[in-house]
Parts: sequence; C-alpha cells; structure tokens
Amino acid sequence: MAKIIMHYGTKRHSGRYPWGSGGDPNQRGSNFLDYIKKLLGKGFTESEIATGMGINTRELRDMRSIAKAEKRAADYAMAYRLKEKGYSNVAIGERMGINESSVRSLLDPALKDKAASTADTASVLKDSIDNKTYIDVGIGVEQHLGVTNTKLRTAIAMLKEQGYEVHTLQEMQVTTGKYTTLKVMAPPGTTWADVKRNRDQIAMVDDYSEDLGRSFLGLEPVRSVSSKSIMIRYGDEGGSDKDGVIQLRQGIEELDLGNASYAQVRVGVDGKYYMKGMAMYATDIPAGYNVVYNTSKPKGTPTTETYKLMKDDPDNPFGTTLRQKHYIDANGNEQLSALNIVGSVPGAGEEGSWSKWSKTLSSQILSKQTAALAKQQLDLAVQLNEEEFNEIMSLTNPTVKKALLQVYADGADAAAVHLKAAALPRQASQVLLPFNSIKETEVYAPNFRNGEPVVLIRHPHGGLFEIPTLIVNNRNAEAKGLIGSAKDAVGINPKVANLMSGADFDGDTVIVIPNKQRLIKTAKPLAGLKDFDPQAAYPGYEGMKTITPKIKQVEMGKVSNLITDMTIKGASPTEIARAVRHSMVVIDAEKGLNYKQSAIDNGIGKLKEKYQGKSTAGAATLISKVGAEVRIAERKEGVYVTDPKTGMKKRIYVDPETGQKLYRKTGATYVDKRGKVIKVKTITKRMKVTEDAYELSSGTPMEAIYASHANKLKANANKARRNILRIGDIPYSPSAKQTFLPEYKSLTAKLALAYRNKPLERKAQLMANNWITAKKYANPHMDDAELKKVKYQALEEARARYGAKKQDIEITDREWVAIQAGAISPTKLKSVLLNTNTKKLKARAMPRTATVMTPTRMTRARTMLASGYMPSEIADALGVAVSTITSALESEG
Repeated sequence: MAKIIMHYGTKRHSGRYPWGSGGDPNQRGSNFLDYIKKLLGKGFTESEIATGMGINTRELRDMRSIAKAEKRAADYAMAYRLKEKGYSNVAIGERMGINESSVRSLLDPALKDKAASTADTASVLKDSIDNKTYIDVGIGVEQHLGVTNTKLRTAIAMLKEQGYEVHTLQEMQVTTGKYTTLKVMAPPGTTWADVKRNRDQIAMVDDYSEDLGRSFLGLEPVRSVSSKSIMIRYGDEGGSDKDGVIQLRQGIEELDLGNASYAQVRVGVDGKYYMKGMAMYATDIPAGYNVVYNTSKPKGTPTTETYKLMKDDPDNPFGTTLRQKHYIDANGNEQLSALNIVGSVPGAGEEGSWSKWSKTLSSQILSKQTAALAKQQLDLAVQLNEEEFNEIMSLTNPTVKKALLQVYADGADAAAVHLKAAALPRQASQVLLPFNSIKETEVYAPNFRNGEPVVLIRHPHGGLFEIPTLIVNNRNAEAKGLIGSAKDAVGINPKVANLMSGADFDGDTVIVIPNKQRLIKTAKPLAGLKDFDPQAAYPGYEGMKTITPKIKQVEMGKVSNLITDMTIKGASPTEIARAVRHSMVVIDAEKGLNYKQSAIDNGIGKLKEKYQGKSTAGAATLISKVGAEVRIAERKEGVYVTDPKTGMKKRIYVDPETGQKLYRKTGATYVDKRGKVIKVKTITKRMKVTEDAYELSSGTPMEAIYASHANKLKANANKARRNILRIGDIPYSPSAKQTFLPEYKSLTAKLALAYRNKPLERKAQLMANNWITAKKYANPHMDDAELKKVKYQALEEARARYGAKKQDIEITDREWVAIQAGAISPTKLKSVLLNTNTKKLKARAMPRTATVMTPTRMTRARTMLASGYMPSEIADALGVAVSTITSALESEG
C-alpha cells in the first residue's frame, strides 16, 4: 500500500490546517508533535514528512524543536497553576496524563530556565539585529552565545516565524581563492541583494573592538634611523659588489638581529626614505657610523635618489608585506625596532626560513634539462604520491581514511596543475650573500660537503647558460666569521651573481644541488649576452611614458613564456639570447627603459611567430599553458540527480563511476554600465578545466613527459574520490564513549574552541576584503604581486583586530585511542578531523620510521658545532641528513 502524507500545513506555508489553529493556543505544539509522531509510527521518514509538508528536513527539525519548547512551556504553566491550587504531584500527573516523576521535572526551576533560554537566545539575536541590522548566525556563533547549536537554530527559526530574514552569501577568501559561506540574519523585508551590497556591515552578535591604535592595515608609525649614522658605499667604491646588502654594527639595540645572522629588511631613513636589502653584521664599519648601505649607483648620486622614497601610505610605506620587530631597551621598556622584516608569516625573512621552502623541482627548471632527468624526477613524484595513497588505504579507521583521502585527492589535483617534480638528493633553497674573498669558482655553503661541486639555480632563469657550477669551500675565513653555520645562506663572489640573470643581494635565493654525477646540465654563457647593459642599450627618451607595474608584469609573463617555449622547441643559442636580452630590458623597464624598442630590435615578434604560431600569440606549450588563467562561465560544485529509490532529488559532488568532481553552471549574469547583460565568469587555471593534459601539448617529447605525469596525478585524485564514496564510517560505540569519557569531553571542548574562531575569521575576511577594495580603488595600477602583498597584510591585520586565530585540534595519544575505539560519533569525528592540522594528522595516522636524534647524538652534535664543524660535516659524522641536524639544533633554540 502506498504511503500518502496529507499536507498538514505550517505557519507561513500553505495548507488546509493553519499552524496553531484551534481554540487552545497552547495545543499547537502538542498537536504538531503528535502528528509527526503518528507519521513516524507509520513508517514515514523525516525526509518524506518534510517533502509532504513543502519544507526541507532541517526546517522540519527546527519546527519540532520550537513545538517541543512551546509544549514544555505550556506543560510547566499548567503544572504550576495546579500546584498553586493545592494539587499534589500525583494528582497533577493524573490530571495531565503523565507520571509523578515527570511532574517533579516540570516543576524543577532549572527546567523553567532551560525552556526560557531559547526565547532568551532569540531575544539576544533580535536585539543585535535591531542595533546592527545584519548579523552573522553561522557555524561557531553558538560558542560565543554559550548555547547549543540546536538551541541557536531553534531561536533563528522562531525569529524567521516573526518575519526576520536569513540569507546565505559566498565571500571569496582573501588569500586562498576559495569561498567562505556566511549565514546572515536581517530585519523583515531585507533582500539577498541588500545583504550582498552591505556585506561589510555584517556584524557579530557580540561586539569586538576594531581599534588597536594602529594604521588601517596594522603598522605602527615606522621608526627611522638618521641618515647621519649611515655610510653609503657607492658602486665605484665597491658598493656594486654588495648591491642590496645593509651592513650593521653589532650592539646597537634598534638594529639588533636577535638570534639571526641575517634577515631581509626594510629600514626607514629620516622619516622620508628607506633602504631595502639583506641585513647582516659587519666588523669593518667606519667610526661614526652604525650602518653601511651598499648600492650600485655611482658616487655623486644625490642621497634622495640613492634611497627609495617612502610611499605616502601609512599602511604600506615600503610597498611590501612585513613584520615590525620590538625589543626591550636598557630601562626595561618595549621599543619598536628600526628593522622591518619582509614577510607576513612569523619567521619569514629571517635566518632559517629559506630552508623551509618546498623541496621540489619546478617545470620552469626541469623542462630546460634533459628529458631523461625530467622523466626520472616526475616518475619519482608520482611514485611517492601513490605510496601515500596506499598508506592511507591501509588505515583501519574508515572515517580517518576518508578524511585523509579527501586531502590526498585535493593535493593530487593541485599537483597536476603545478607540475612540480621530486627534489634531487640534498637539494636546498638558500639565500645569496656576497663575500669578495671567495673565488669566482667557489661557494661558502655550510649545509653542503666541503670540496663537492654544486650548481646554483635561480628561479626563473633563461637557460642552462645561467647555471654556475661551484666548488664548496667552507674554510673561507670572512664568511665563516660573519655567518658561521648559516642555516640557509650561501656566500659567493659578487661576479658570480652576474651569471645568474643579474642576481643581487637584497634577498635573492637559489636552489643549491650537489652535482657530482652531472645530472644537472649547464652551458657556457651566451656570447650574445656578454657585456649587455640594458640601461645603456635602451635608455628612455623625453616624454616617453614609463611602464606601469601591471603592464610590466604582463610583458614579463609574455617573454618568460616565449623563452620557455623556445627552449622546449629547440631554439638556437642566438635566438635565445635575443629573447633573454629583451627580458632583461623588461625587468628594469620601470627605471624608464625603452622596452618597446627592445622588442623591435630583438625581433620578438618574429620569434613569437616562429615558436608560438604568430607575432601576437601567447603560450604555446604545455609547460607555459598549464598555469595560465582562463575565464569560464561561473559554476558551483555538485549537480542534482534523482534518487531512483526515493524519486527525490539530491545533490552529488563526485561521479561515482569516474571519481571526477561534478559542477553545474549557475547561469548568473549582471548588467554592466552600458546596460548590457553579461554572464558571470570564474577565473581558474587552464589545467584545472582540462581533463586530458595532452590537449595542451604542441607535440614535443618534453611535453609528452609532463602530460603523462599530469594525467597520472588526475587519475590518482579520481581514484581517491571513488574510494571515499565506497567507504563507510567507523561504528559508534556508546560503551567506548563511557570508557573514554574524559577524552570524549576533551575533544568536544577542543572542537568548541575551534568553532569559536569561525565567526571571528568570517568577520576578518569581510573586513579585509573591504580594505582591499579601498586600496584597489586608491591605487588602480597595482600589479598582481603588489596586490598579493596588500591582501596578506590586510588579512593579518583584520585577524589581529578581531582576535581571529585558527585553533587546530591537537589530538593526544589517549584521544587517538578513543577515536580508534569508536568513542566519537562519525559526525563529530569528521568535524574534529576537519579542524586538525593535516600534517599532524598524517603523522598520527601514518607513522613512519625516522632517524631519531638520541641524547648522545645531540651532545655530540652540539660539541662539534661549538668546535667549528659545519652542519654538513656533523650530518656525515652522525649518519643523518643535514635537515635532521639543523631541525634538532633549531628546536633547542
């Protein structure tokens, strides 16, 4: 017999019987609950009942919560009235049709408070809306209100019945490109468009100060040093050899580097100018000066042209993202340092940060090497990727397995776009520092073995002719005295920098790779680049319009892609030299160089025609196409399908057969200033929307190697998603919960703390986006690099102002045992895993055997370091990796 649901009717919905109709206004909660109970008793599911009533399951549950609250309130009122009339608890129970214990519960004052708290929560929300118009009622708000998620939803539902509106917005995250979902409550009659237009006014229920006494984006007023304390070493006095190095006298509080030997900094001068470069100590600073500023500019250059002019912008006077340092002076007071460290992440821009850079080989580097090496390192990357998949699949906890498979799938998709290969043995990122006493054929590299040959590769580089091979000399007295066992720096002769696309010493980095086996190929410098000076060859002319940063970025992208395509297609050294010369002009074009004439003289149009198809063409090979941005019709994840069992529509996100992500076009449009209807577009990477990487190839052997690599990674991601669909959840064990009750409570508390940050993060994202919009309006010519810096700066400051700080859940050993025993429900466990650091979760779930630095080894390492041994020598003596030594010593401070 078919199941039929008669439409009972709901408040503010159609229906034969209006919600709350009847003589007794208190009967509606009871009648509604009885109605639902009867349907459930007849075998109907919640989903079927909701569909029959014209609402969704969540709305049905909210209505049941309201009905229960109203029924409890009505029952309490009746019991209280009967008690006032002298009825005994037994008599009250007989009158109301309940047992005596239920009467006692009704008359318990705590129950009254509980029943009233939902109404109180609704009142708090209502008051906030009355004062602020738009409030965030999304995940985590319940933690700030101190109520359960169910109680918050019920309060929201109560206000919706009174006409208050709830709208959902998608706000792009400042730095990730992903979207944050905002659930916003507003007064009756507020439209989605109203909320979208005024999203910067979305407030939190509880108030937070937005004024910490700092600038718009968080900087304190810059502390400058006096120009009288600075000796400028000009180019013809030796400054060219150390261009970009800021040498400091030791012992000056405001110029102290702390525990570091070097750092990438910006230093204000006289409140108007600033120096940029790598700061390091020096022992030969002339008396009367605290700083030596090295510059390639000739002697006689006005001081105002030697330094850079600060921008008239208190938020970003140096034009980059940075962190301000503080120190405690001799009187015990905190003072602002004159050293501003480049980078937003703690530790970035200081000694030790460069060694943490990703240890991979980019396609820009590897595609210029032999096909054999490219295949070897790309195959190794896939092998490591597949080993990780097998490790995850071996896990016994299905919920943890699904969480890690999702992370794995996302990572494999990203890897198919970035095309990074596995690193070569002992490869490391190092920052460049100059030492005149080092020979042009040598390098001071304390993280590498003395006497071994290494190559230095700058990213990007034009070709093999810009890769020098040097012999490690860790006995150089000058370098050893100034940077000692540097964690991530190498010292070179300044002339070597000229071989690497004109590298300087203001923070330029290189990849250092031991090359005894000559796996990395190098070549002699191109004759066509010898003595080429872009500033002398292509000076600007009177009235010439200087290139903007945004156009420069576009032009650099064009010529970089051209060089990549030419190399892959076998261009001659003479042709490569023409393209590289033009790139050297473009990179300095902001100094007023005539880059357009350079393009004509170097025949760039002809080169593009030969190697990219036509003179106006762009990227022509897979290597240059893969990361290019493309605009596609706006789409959202998930498609709607009809469930063959229930006949109802549901949304699925993954094709169960192929494992591919599913998307649906939104069809969204907008009207431009001319009144024309325009389809909304989404910006994405070309490889992301290309199923078969071979479609991007022009047919060269190198491209085939990369296409095969990308397709393998895409297939691995799809395989992971297919498995996610097939895996269930770990069975929940109530008995295990009781056994591990302390751990259950601990994880619940940690999850609540993590959720508490979510509204703060949403508010920070909103405000950061608002500030960024203002900055873009004030400076429409910002290039992507500058905009990226502003984004990070804005987000960090917004987070500071609202106290937004992600609280990753740290799982203890005992809590992990509880998880494995099924003491945590699948739903809660998913939430816990989503708020756990992925790397730590992997280490917990997939422990690998690692070489341990025992106390004995640590003592020996410290002794050797104190005796002047290099990290590479200590590592060889102890039989461990250099990174193991440096990490162990660093952890000790």
